[in-house]
Amino acid sequence: MILPMVAEGLRFSAGGVEIIRGIDLELRAGGPTLVVGPNGAGKSVLLRLLHGLLAPGAGVVRWAAGDAARRQAMVFQRPVMLRRSVLANAEYPLKLAGIDPARAMAALERVGLAALAGRPARKLSGGEQQRLALARAWAMGPEVLFLDEPTASLDPAATRQVEAIIAAIAAQGTKVVMTSHDLGQARRLAEEVVLVIAGRVNAISPAPDFFERPPTGEAAAFLRGDLLW
Repeated sequence: MILPMVAEGLRFSAGGVEIIRGIDLELRAGGPTLVVGPNGAGKSVLLRLLHGLLAPGAGVVRWAAGDAARRQAMVFQRPVMLRRSVLANAEYPLKLAGIDPARAMAALERVGLAALAGRPARKLSGGEQQRLALARAWAMGPEVLFLDEPTASLDPAATRQVEAIIAAIAAQGTKVVMTSHDLGQARRLAEEVVLVIAGRVNAISPAPDFFERPPTGEAAAFLRGDLLW
C-alpha cells in the first residue's frame, strides 16, 4: 500500500510566477478527494506535483512505500488518443507495464465501450474518449488515480456517465484525487474536499462539513460565488 502520501512545503514557479506557494497536504485511503478552487488557483499544477509529472521547486512528496509511480495513474481533461483502435489504446499501457493485455477488454466492458473496441479511438465522441481514458487507467489497477477536470468539456449526460465510472473505480478501493470546477459534482462524488486559493490550501474538510458548515470565510465566499480574490 503506497498511501498515505504526505506533501510538505510544496512550491512551484513557472515563467517567474509562483503558482504553488507552500502547500502541505496528506492523502489517505478512503473515498474521493476533490480539489476545488477558483480558476488559476493552481489545482492542476498541484495534481501534477503530487503525481510526479512536475518536480517542485521546493518541498517534497513522500509516499508510504517505494515504487509509487507504478501504482498510480492520471487522466487529463483532454486525454491523448493514439492513432489506433479503442482496444489497442487500452492495451498499450498494459503491454508497456508487463500486465496481461486481456484486462483491456474487461475494462472496456466496465465503461460500456466493448462494442466500439475496433473503432479508431480518435473518432470517438469527447465523452467516449474520456471513458476510454478511464478504462485505460482502470485496467492498470492503480492504488491512486489522479483526475484533472475529467468532465470539464462534456455535456451533462456524458458527465454523469463519467461520474458513474469514477464512483465505480473508487468503490473498488482505488483512491481518487480529482480537480473540479463543478461544485455540484464535488457534492456528488467527494468524501473529502480540499480548497485551493492562490496557490495555497485554504481548507481541508469532510465533504458534508465543507458544504454545510464551511470551515473558513473564504470557503463560505467561494460557495456563494463571491469573487473575493
